[in-house]
Amino acid sequence: MSNVVTMYSAPRGVEVRDPDKVRTTVSFSDASGPAPSAVYVERELPPGGIPAYRKARASGARSFALWADDRRTARVATVTTLSATGGVARFQVLGAHGELLGTIVREKALRGGRLRTRWIVTQSDGVEAVGLKGRIAWWWMWWLLLPFMVLILVISVIDGTPGNEGGLARPPRRIRWRANGQVPLEFRSGGDKLHLHTPGVDWRLGAALISLLRSFGAGAWDAVKK
Repeated sequence: MSNVVTMYSAPRGVEVRDPDKVRTTVSFSDASGPAPSAVYVERELPPGGIPAYRKARASGARSFALWADDRRTARVATVTTLSATGGVARFQVLGAHGELLGTIVREKALRGGRLRTRWIVTQSDGVEAVGLKGRIAWWWMWWLLLPFMVLILVISVIDGTPGNEGGLARPPRRIRWRANGQVPLEFRSGGDKLHLHTPGVDWRLGAALISLLRSFGAGAWDAVKK
């Protein structure tokens, strides 16, 4: 049974009752390992605060802290940027004591002859899993329907179903990672859920991965101005 990882963040525009608490959570279900029910994730700001962070993230850089509770009493993991240039961003995920949990690389689409964005996840034992964003057939269909996307977008906004923002107008987002003939990881756009199919995948690496995935694209949780 897969370990399902889901990220939740407070809707934009909602008043923050307690600004000292971390608002964004990553929850776990069907966990077969020692994963907690949830961890709390927030961006770590550099000198210069939010404006400096937002400027750096434009190049692909990210910096997150994952906490055991919303009061930040115990750090679970840290996501830092190793490099971000030319459409390629490299991140490392560290444990509470600074131990390496893995690395994550995001390569933008239309690079190296590839049409799709590529995500590479390498665990601490060296096992590398490669995933491409969206199925190629759905991408071709999406491009063919592009002239009608404005109408579809308007309909989806009127629909107002939570989690369906953009609806069919959104580009394909499903990602299946492959390693040694297996599929250890899978991000499903329906519900924005990350499935850890292989028990050996560290749940902290999974939490970091979904935090990164959700920070790219429309409605990025870490792009807020406050």
